[in-house]
Amino acid sequence: MRKGKEKAKEGLDSLKIDYKKLRLSIKTAGLGKTSEQWRQEIKKEKIIVDQWEKKFQDARVREDALKRDLLKSKIKRLD
Repeated sequence: MRKGKEKAKEGLDSLKIDYKKLRLSIKTAGLGKTSEQWRQEIKKEKIIVDQWEKKFQDARVREDALKRDLLKSKIKRLD
């Protein structure tokens, strides 16, 4: 009976260690976040995406303006 009890205790200890390792790997992988934490992270990422899209649109507007100015100056030189 004693051997069975010791074996069960060893098995329980092993399970506890495995559980701790699993929890640590979940935590380090970021999977242990709450849904609210995920929502906040997604919100931040969307803000960053919006900022980059605005920068891209601004750059495109500047590029179009420069092309227009270049075309105007070429036309002036031809006159």
